[in-house]
Amino acid sequence: MNVDAIFSTLGRISVRFRWSMLLVWIIGAVAASALLPSLSSVTQSDNTKFLPANAPVEKATQLAKPFGTSNLLPVPLVAARTSGPLTAADSAALAALQSKLKTEPSVARIIDLGQSQAATAGPKGQADEFVVLVHQPGGDPNAGTKLIDGLRGKIHQTPRPAGLQVHLAGSIAVQVDQQKANGNQGGQIERYSALLIVVILVLIFRSMTLALVTLAPALLSVIISGPLVAAAAQHGLKVSPIAQFLMIVLVLGAGTDYGLFLVFRVREQLGIARHDGGPGPSVWADLRRPREPARQAIITSITKVGESITFSAATVIAAMLTLLLASFPFYADLGVPFAIAIGVTLLAALTLLPALLSIRLSLLGVKRTLFQRMFGRPKLLPWDIQGSGKTGIWGTIAGRIVKHPVPTLLSGLVFFGALSVGVTAYRAAGFGGSTAAPSGSDSAAGQALLTRYFPQASANPTSLIFRLDTPVWDHPAVLGTGTAALKASPLFNQVTGPLNPVGFMLTPDQYAGLHAALGPAKSLSPVPPKGGRIPPAAYQLYRATGNYVSPDGKTVQFLVGLAAGDPGQTSAMKAVPSVRAETTRVAAVMRATASGVAGQAPALYDISAVSNNDLKRIIPVAILVIGLLLAMVLRSLIAPLYLILSVGVSYLAALGLAALLFIKLGGSGGLVFFLPFLMFIFLLALGEDYNILVMTRIREEAHKLPLREAVSRALTVTGTTVTSAGLVLAGSFLVLAVVSRGSGGTQIRDIGLALALGILMDTFLVRTLLVPSTVVLLGRWNWWPSKLTTDEPDIPAGEPQALPQADPIG
Repeated sequence: MNVDAIFSTLGRISVRFRWSMLLVWIIGAVAASALLPSLSSVTQSDNTKFLPANAPVEKATQLAKPFGTSNLLPVPLVAARTSGPLTAADSAALAALQSKLKTEPSVARIIDLGQSQAATAGPKGQADEFVVLVHQPGGDPNAGTKLIDGLRGKIHQTPRPAGLQVHLAGSIAVQVDQQKANGNQGGQIERYSALLIVVILVLIFRSMTLALVTLAPALLSVIISGPLVAAAAQHGLKVSPIAQFLMIVLVLGAGTDYGLFLVFRVREQLGIARHDGGPGPSVWADLRRPREPARQAIITSITKVGESITFSAATVIAAMLTLLLASFPFYADLGVPFAIAIGVTLLAALTLLPALLSIRLSLLGVKRTLFQRMFGRPKLLPWDIQGSGKTGIWGTIAGRIVKHPVPTLLSGLVFFGALSVGVTAYRAAGFGGSTAAPSGSDSAAGQALLTRYFPQASANPTSLIFRLDTPVWDHPAVLGTGTAALKASPLFNQVTGPLNPVGFMLTPDQYAGLHAALGPAKSLSPVPPKGGRIPPAAYQLYRATGNYVSPDGKTVQFLVGLAAGDPGQTSAMKAVPSVRAETTRVAAVMRATASGVAGQAPALYDISAVSNNDLKRIIPVAILVIGLLLAMVLRSLIAPLYLILSVGVSYLAALGLAALLFIKLGGSGGLVFFLPFLMFIFLLALGEDYNILVMTRIREEAHKLPLREAVSRALTVTGTTVTSAGLVLAGSFLVLAVVSRGSGGTQIRDIGLALALGILMDTFLVRTLLVPSTVVLLGRWNWWPSKLTTDEPDIPAGEPQALPQADPIG
């Protein structure tokens, strides 16, 4: 099958049916926005939700199932008076609110944890805390938002005295508010990235209309691919905010890059078509020509670079799909969204962009014809100023590279090697994701009240679960043994369990006696029975033990505070192996048959371990897949080796530079744990885009010229394209870093800045300096085992190949 014939046919269809093609894409964008969910509505910001089922913390969670809390989630609700203690009217309003909240279908029950005690925050009784227990949201990705919005709706509908604040707090409310903030943030990233790209394109082309035409396919791809990914999320795909933001900048950056590949080739084709050995004709003389030669240039260009664009997109798609091999679903679930988005972007670049370029030619011709009829021969308007098309700087650089390939290659390797040393400063952090409520949100106000009046409620305990052969009330001494062993451990600074559920201590015999009198604690009514033999205080104390002993008495849990610090911090995560070892030791003392550790710290530790294993497994597969694609497009087994090696060099240098900037100079505790992984995958995929463009052009020129001249010619005509594309892509990632800075998104900031640095180094140094010098040194071995035949040159050897002064495409 003739590949050129395929792209030629595609170009002819797009140019001939240009208006129909534009209409199809517009209808597709409108339909996707109207009929499918938005991407921001399905994101999940908690990394622990992406754990595989075989992670140790997930096994511990299964051990805790007998407590019956797996299907109920707590939503803290805090009510506080701005000054003074709560009044009788406040209490009545809160009682009415509880009744109102119970009408919400998702609410199972509400627990009143009581009023605040006297503290530095204010007088006793100034605030009241409730826990609204709700059913676990189902498969609907919008269930959490609907739940919180429903509860807040009930709160607003319930009258309350002036000065009484009521807010939701906790992880669910925070996540919903983060999701809404992410939706706005996603729009900001899209707008600012588009604005930056337009500015860069106007500076490159010196034409506003051409800049907009180049960007339009990428914008429509964002509009269409986002809802497509959201629809997939409704069928089980998990999407993180990071995936949402990266997808936006990836589509805008890569889509614009593909547009640049085509537009620059069209400009070149127009210049070749009218070259007569002297200076190019004026813009207006060319515009008075029939339009067919210009449209033929579009078709020829899509024929020439269609394969490069397709394989460039294919490398990105292939690299992203290798993520499906990850055992960490967070990685695996990145592959499908990115593959969908790049697939849409490729289709837009091959069909919509040629149609838009052809439409622009028609509109420019009509506008200038009318202008000439009214005012005679016009001067160039500011928005129509065209570039000169000169690439003198890259011609000079290319000449020096082919003359001095060894010094060029060695100096580059020394430079990148020095930066790579900075990798030793890398430390992983940011495992838990952003748990801070967005500033000004309802959950932020609730968290502030919770921390102020109920500091003990803001603790984040770790759960230790033990499974026994016999019920604990048959052998209550095991509870005393386990409690004492845990309290004696230096790893825990607080231990709460069956013998001290609310602070007051029971003895093992007292616990057994209460069980004999009252039965399983889990089944007791909140109100003590009238005429009972057990005092109300003892009744409520024993009833509280139901949170720590399963109904059958064979599963026991303790809630502990970690001496290493907050479970969301890296220090606590590093203490997890010791905590698990200590839990196993205590299990042996209690003669438990199984044990486990659940909570945030162990979940984050498991995330780290799974992530590191995936890094070792997926990177070789990604290298192999990309290498095969490069071998196919370049018809060579040698070139892919050093092209992939060049990506590895730029990756290590970029990661080292990021570590030096953020950790050594910026004082950061570390970089987000998946940064090395994402950097490698993105730089491998995106870096090979430019490799393919440069190498396919070298191969094309080598059919007509000696290799050194072919390299010089290819670098001269692609240097501006590659650097322009790199600036666009790096600029998009910089926008991601800047916009995310204000939302607690240090993870996204690190990713955006590190990828921008890597792309800039790859663009200006690796792709345009190291790769060409390597090609010159290898000579004919670049194309082994294929043989490169020489065609009859279009222009006699030695004749200068002047580039056009101006052209109607830009």
